[in-house]
Amino acid sequence: MKLFAVTRTAGPGWTDGKGAFEQPAVNDHAAFMNGLADEGFVLFAGPLAGSEHDRIRVLLIARAASEADIHVRLADDPWESSQRVVTTNVEPWELFVGADRLPAPSAAR
Repeated sequence: MKLFAVTRTAGPGWTDGKGAFEQPAVNDHAAFMNGLADEGFVLFAGPLAGSEHDRIRVLLIARAASEADIHVRLADDPWESSQRVVTTNVEPWELFVGADRLPAPSAAR
């Protein structure tokens, strides 16, 4: 498994003027993302500074076999399917410092 840095941004379905926790289906999105974290697929995720109350930008670090796997898994996010957020960038990420602190890969999908 490899690590990937993934950027997601507010898409055309984002409700302007509302923060992330005020968006429709926020609980469904949160449950989906927490499930990915529980599986060890998403290691870290959160909004980039200053964007959480506007047109959000999020960085997440994911563990997957390929970039295609990232897109497949995130396609099931209720916010992705409604275009509330869109995945804009997926890049392989080489972690040098702190790699020994990561949990061992789980038997995720």
